[in-house]
Amino acid sequence: MKSLGITSIELLPIHFFPDDSHLLDKGLHNYWGYNSLAFFAPASRYFGPNGIAGFRDMVRSFHDGGIEVILDVVYNHTAEGNELGPTLSFKGIDNFSYYRTMPDNARHYINDTGTGNTVNTSHPRVLQLVTDSLRYWAEDMHIDGFRFDLGTILGREPEGFDQRGGFFDAVGQDPVLSKLKLVGEPWDIGPGGYQVGGFPPGWAEWNDKYRDTVRDYWKDTDGTASDFATRVLGSGDVYDLRGRRPWAGVNFITAHDGFTLNDVVSFNDKHNEGNGEDNKDGHSDNRSVNFGAEGPTDDEGIKAVRERQKRNFLATLFLSHGTPMLLAGDELGRSQMGNNNGYCQDSDLSWVHWEGLPESADTLQKFVSRLIAMRQDNPILRRESWRDGMIVTWLNPSGGEQTEEQWQDSGSTTIGLRLRSGDVHIDGMKDVLILFNPHDGDVEFMIPESSSGEWILELTTVDPEKRSEDIPSGASHSLRARSLIVLRAE
Repeated sequence: MKSLGITSIELLPIHFFPDDSHLLDKGLHNYWGYNSLAFFAPASRYFGPNGIAGFRDMVRSFHDGGIEVILDVVYNHTAEGNELGPTLSFKGIDNFSYYRTMPDNARHYINDTGTGNTVNTSHPRVLQLVTDSLRYWAEDMHIDGFRFDLGTILGREPEGFDQRGGFFDAVGQDPVLSKLKLVGEPWDIGPGGYQVGGFPPGWAEWNDKYRDTVRDYWKDTDGTASDFATRVLGSGDVYDLRGRRPWAGVNFITAHDGFTLNDVVSFNDKHNEGNGEDNKDGHSDNRSVNFGAEGPTDDEGIKAVRERQKRNFLATLFLSHGTPMLLAGDELGRSQMGNNNGYCQDSDLSWVHWEGLPESADTLQKFVSRLIAMRQDNPILRRESWRDGMIVTWLNPSGGEQTEEQWQDSGSTTIGLRLRSGDVHIDGMKDVLILFNPHDGDVEFMIPESSSGEWILELTTVDPEKRSEDIPSGASHSLRARSLIVLRAE
C-alpha cells in the first residue's frame, strides 16, 4: 500500500455476520459480509491470535504507515431478513422499534434495502444504537471514517429521504463523529432512493455517474464528451451546491460489487454461474467490452489493447478532480473470470493474489504508482475548491477552444483539457495539457502554445514507462488510438 502511495484503505464489513443458509446449502459462504447482526462485535473469522487487540494493533500499524482506515458499515438492514427469516436478536427484543414495518400490515417489513428488512433509524433508541456503535469504532478502535452501505436508508424518515433527518443531524452535531470521514452510498431501492448529490455538506458520496460515464466514454460511445468533461472536473453539476467541495464526489471505475478493471476490458457479459443462481444474479448493465474475445486470450493484439485500456481508465481516475477510489487488485490486473457478484466466492476467484504474477501486473502496478505520485505532487490535479482561480479550457483537435456545436456533435469525442494555475506559489506543474482519444484510430491533435513555448511529455498510456519527450507547440501531434497523454509546460 505504501509503495503505491495509498493514503486510506476501506475495509468491507467487519461487524459479525452469519453465513446464509441458502449459501451453505450450495457449499458457499458469505464472503463480503453485507449481512451484519452485531454492530459492536468484529467477525471472529477475521481474528488473529490476539483477538480484538489484534484489530486495534492493525489499525495502529496502518496509522504508523501514514494510512487511514475506513470501515464499510451496514446499518440499513440486519441478517434477520423478512417475516420468514430467523429471530436472532432485534426481532425478539423489540421488533416494531428496530424495523420499519408496513403501516397496514405490521407483520410484513418495509423492504427499501432489497434484503428483507429495513432498520428504523427514526426511532431514538435505534439511532442511539447506531451512533454508539460508530463512536465505539472511532474512539476505542481508532477508525478514521465510515462508508455507509445503502446510506439513503439512514436519511429516511416516515415521509421519505431528508438530508436534515435525525441521523444526519445526530452525526453532524456529534463532537466525535462530525470530525470523521463520512462517505455515503447514496442509493437504495425504495421510493426516491437515488440521492447522488443529496447528502449534507461534510459528507462524501460514491459517484456512480462518474463510473458509468467514464466506462461509456472509453468505449467510444457517441455523445459522451460533454458528460465526460463534467465528471473529470469533479461533477460540479452534482456537488457544487450548498458549500460542498470537489472531494465530496468519490470517483471510481470499479468497486467490490461488479466487474474488476481487468474484467471490464475482457468480458462483454457477466459469468456468475458459480454462484448457483443460473447467472441471474448481478448487474447486466456493465458497459464493458472484450475487444474480440470473451475472457482470457492468447491473441497479442487483443491483450495489448486491453492493457492500454486499463491504463486509460486508471489515468482518467487519478487525473480527475474529486476523491479517487481504487479497487484492491486492480493495480495488479486481478480477474474474477467475468463474475460480477462475488459476494459468495470465498475462493481463488475473489482473493487478491500478491505473488507469482505475470510481468503485466508489475508494469501496471508501477504505472499506478506513477499516477498517484503525480497527483500528490501536483495540486493542480486535485483542486480543493470550485473557485480556486484555476483556468480551465477544453480544446478540440484543431487546437482551438471547444465550441458549443462541437460539444453537441455526438461523434466528436477526442478532446483536450488544459489546466493553468494563477497561483505561482503552488507546488508542481502550473500549466498542464491532457489529451483524450477514445477512438480506435489515431487522431491528429494541434498542440497549443504553452506558457513557456515548449511542452514535455509527462505520461502516455501507449507506453507506461515513457516520459520526458519534447513536444513542440503549434505543431500537429498524432494521438494514438485509445490513448491518453499528459503534457506539462517546460
